[in-house]
Amino acid sequence: MDKILKREITLWGLTANLVNTIIGAGIFALPALVAEGLGSASITAYLICGFLILLVMLCFAEVGSKITSSGGVYAFIEESFGPYFGFLTIVVFLVSCISSDAAVANAVFNITASIFPVLQNEVLRIIFLLVIFFGLAFINVIGSRKGIGLVKFITLAKILPLLILILIGFKEVTIDNLMFEHAPSLSALGKTSFVLFFAFQGVEAAISINGEVKDPQKNIPKAVLISVALVLAFYILIQTISQGILGDELPLYKDNTLGEVASRIIGPIGLTLLSIGAAVSMFGTLSSEILSIPRSLFSASKDGIIPIKYLSKIHPKFATPYTAIITYASLGFFFAISSHFEQLAIVSVSGVLLIYLGVSLAVIKLRRNGVQYKNSFKIPGGLSVPILSSITIFWFLSSLTRSELLFMALFVFTLSLIYFIIGYYRKKHKSKKA
Repeated sequence: MDKILKREITLWGLTANLVNTIIGAGIFALPALVAEGLGSASITAYLICGFLILLVMLCFAEVGSKITSSGGVYAFIEESFGPYFGFLTIVVFLVSCISSDAAVANAVFNITASIFPVLQNEVLRIIFLLVIFFGLAFINVIGSRKGIGLVKFITLAKILPLLILILIGFKEVTIDNLMFEHAPSLSALGKTSFVLFFAFQGVEAAISINGEVKDPQKNIPKAVLISVALVLAFYILIQTISQGILGDELPLYKDNTLGEVASRIIGPIGLTLLSIGAAVSMFGTLSSEILSIPRSLFSASKDGIIPIKYLSKIHPKFATPYTAIITYASLGFFFAISSHFEQLAIVSVSGVLLIYLGVSLAVIKLRRNGVQYKNSFKIPGGLSVPILSSITIFWFLSSLTRSELLFMALFVFTLSLIYFIIGYYRKKHKSKKA
């Protein structure tokens, strides 16, 4: 357990961080993407994918209640399988998050510039991104309570407009648009479930603040399961409203589905309001990421897995991992202004699946190591859930293209070489000292 970081984050703070990270900009286009594959039968994909994601999240809940030190998935896998797998996890995790955050930050700018055309200038883009990354870094350096306070506010700000859209939209739903005559094919269900699976991506990032959560053995499992249940219910309601109002036209509005729904309900101003909502939603995701991810960077440095001790410093006044926060924000800013992160999207997709697989297997490993974890959560049903979760992830991995799998294999091979080279020079240095 971390004694140098303050446990100030409550159950609802962690839940807000999870919901805020999961519900990003994707929700504004998700209904059209799902409807493209399944039409009015799209709700079936949510139910199936909801069951599959629950299997994975139960594994997060159990491991998170046992390994409560800072670092989230890095700590889960490093403590379960050792430093080599910990090193692979932290690097893949960081590359995945940084490339994703760079893309999200640019999308926030693009939406803002479309509303305020005066911003459409390269210098102003750089200043805008600088303010976003280092403004969020500053808030998180001065205390996790400040960071989680912002996350709670942003979560409310992104959820409220969508809840209003749902409440108003139910009056405009055409029941015939929700009816379907034939069950979707297994291949269509599988393809759409793969898209939906990534709509739940974010738990692996948001859980990184586990070292600052009060009563982690109870609050981490509760927060994971509550947040996933809330997000699933929210997604189903949004899909129902979108399908019920747009009908067969739904797949045509992939750029901003909910903006079109709002436009049909309350007129042109609805499109503008939901576009602003999309920017707020993406900004919210960034706020959670810059709160959460540096904790993994800090933990890996503290353990010596990343050989940069500078990253494990704690602020003497605010008790936050300030060097890791500033470093992560700097990397995000650099990638955002360079626009050379697109190729790393492959790592983002396949890397998250590999991390989920590692967490599922960690449940099995921790149960078999014979260590008793006091007051921890245990999934009922023996090993059936982690095994089914692992099978689910292998199934999703099989959906990746050959080039994506080859790129990821090459990336892991390169990281392995780096790890063993670092280990070799460490041993050589120690033997010289001896």
